[in-house]
Amino acid sequence: MKIAILHAPRDLRIEEQTVAADNLRGDEIHVETRISAFKIGTDRGNYEGAEQVPGAPDYPRSVGDSNLGIVRAVGSDVTRFRTGDRVVGIMPHQSEYVVAESGYVVKVPDGVHDEDAVYAWLYALSSLCFRKAFFQPGEYVAVVGLGVLGLGAVALGRFLGARIIAIGNSAVRLEMADRMGAQLSCLSDDPDLRGKLDKVTRGAGIDLVIQTANPWSAYRTSVEIVRPDGRVAIVALPGRGESPLDFNPLDMKWFYQKGISLIAVSGQTGHLYPNRSARFDRCRECEYILDLMADGGLEPKRLITHRFHYSEMTEAYEMAYRREKNMLGVIFQWNEPS
Repeated sequence: MKIAILHAPRDLRIEEQTVAADNLRGDEIHVETRISAFKIGTDRGNYEGAEQVPGAPDYPRSVGDSNLGIVRAVGSDVTRFRTGDRVVGIMPHQSEYVVAESGYVVKVPDGVHDEDAVYAWLYALSSLCFRKAFFQPGEYVAVVGLGVLGLGAVALGRFLGARIIAIGNSAVRLEMADRMGAQLSCLSDDPDLRGKLDKVTRGAGIDLVIQTANPWSAYRTSVEIVRPDGRVAIVALPGRGESPLDFNPLDMKWFYQKGISLIAVSGQTGHLYPNRSARFDRCRECEYILDLMADGGLEPKRLITHRFHYSEMTEAYEMAYRREKNMLGVIFQWNEPS
């Protein structure tokens, strides 16, 4: 099988590796990839050699984590999947793989387009931003950072009953946020940002900020605009690859005096459902997102700007490295030329 391996910063290669598809254990399934999705923010940081994330593998390492494929074979004990099922898995950019039935893989419902379903795991993370931050319907939610993850939060907002404000640094991204259902879209450096937020919230302020962008400037915007006693859900890696700070991220005027909560969107939500297992674990969150897609209206494919054959993957990573703002949803196709 073919797999994308990063050997060093900006040294990405498509390599041949073996996969044990002919000798499945009883609980395993063999999946052949159709498409995989490029998560620009995280993958770009890995590609350009930003500082190491704790727990992440060193070089050489695989890249990517959004994969849609077809089940080609199942082990004798498998009950959740059958040959021919479409599935989405948290798997690297690779042409095929073998995974345990209990792993991070979910069946795609009939009627969901491949190019929507491949984003299900990423949108499940967008959904977790609301769930883990104790979101209540009717709250004003500002999304700071408008990559695929942030725009996923914008799109989910209308399904969850949020009043969504999108904040980014690109007019192109703001236009996309409008298409995904934002009530208001603003540039982060808009001199009248606070006035616009006050007007759209009728003076109530922003209840919840979902921060999906890494720069410290995005963090600063988040803690500045959230109302007193509000929450900031952080699903980014603040300051990754940046110079040392010139301000205190826990300044009393933002944190202590406002009494805000900073929430790391990571792990499970077992604290919300205190029992032996989390009600919404990662797979159930993904299934929820796929159900919304099947019901109609949640269409990540509307954000796709580029489609590449897997052999052109380095070109896509280089575009991300150059931070080309017209690049948002990126799909890698794994079909071989006939």
